[in-house]
Amino acid sequence: MEWWECALIAFAGLWAGTINTVVGSGTLVTFPVLVALGYPPVTATTSNAIGLITGSFTGAWGYRHELTGQRGRLVRYGIASFFGAIGGTVLLLSLPHDAFEAIVPVLVGLSLVLVVVQPFVAKRLKSRDGTARSGPLLYALIFLIGIYGGYFTAAQGIMLVGVMGLMLSDPLQRLNGFKNLLSAIVNLVAGLIYAFVAPISWPVVGLIAASSTLGGLLGARIGRRLPPTALRTVIVLIGALAIVRLVTE
Repeated sequence: MEWWECALIAFAGLWAGTINTVVGSGTLVTFPVLVALGYPPVTATTSNAIGLITGSFTGAWGYRHELTGQRGRLVRYGIASFFGAIGGTVLLLSLPHDAFEAIVPVLVGLSLVLVVVQPFVAKRLKSRDGTARSGPLLYALIFLIGIYGGYFTAAQGIMLVGVMGLMLSDPLQRLNGFKNLLSAIVNLVAGLIYAFVAPISWPVVGLIAASSTLGGLLGARIGRRLPPTALRTVIVLIGALAIVRLVTE
C-alpha cells in the first residue's frame, strides 16, 4: 500500500467517524474510497465495518450525558439491533451484493421524510407526562434496520433517527445518542462475524479504526452543540446527498 493510499483511507475514516456520529452514512465516504483503490466490494464492506467499530463507540461515548438514566431502554433496543445485525451479516455472505442495494435509496428517503415530519407528529403523539412509547413495532423496526446495517451499514443512522423520532417523544439529541450506540452494536456484531468468515484487509481496518476513533470524538463535540433544527437540517442534507450517491453509483 502506497503512502498516499494510507493517507486517503485515514482521511476517509476520520470523515466517516465524524459524519456517523453527527448524522450517519459515513460508509458512503469510506466504501467508495476503498472500491476506487481496487478492493473488492465485499472486502471493502467487511473491512470498513470492522474499522468503524471504534469510531461508533467513541461517538456513543461522546453522547453519554444524553443517555444518562436510559440503560433499560438501551438494553432492549440493543437486543433488537444485535439480532438484526446477525441476520444482516448472513445476508451479506449469502446474497449478491446488489440484491439489497436497489431499495436502499427508498429506505433512506423514507427515513428523511420521518426526520422532517417528526416535530409535528411528536406534538400530537406526545403523552402528557412526556414519556416515551416503546412498543413491538419500534423493536421490529430497529431489528429490521439492524439487518440492513449488518448487510451494508450505510445510512443506518439516518433510518434509526427517522423511525425513533416518529415513535418516541425524546429530544433529538437523545435520539442521536440512541442511534450512535445502536449503530455501534450493529458494527461490532457484524465486524466480529466478518473477522472469522469473510475476506478482510487488516491494514485497511487499522487505518480506519485509528482515524474513525478520533472522528467519533470530534463528531460528538460537533453534534451535541447543534440545536435541534440545525441537527435536523444536517441530517436531511447529508441524507439527500447519500441518496444521490447511491442512485448514481
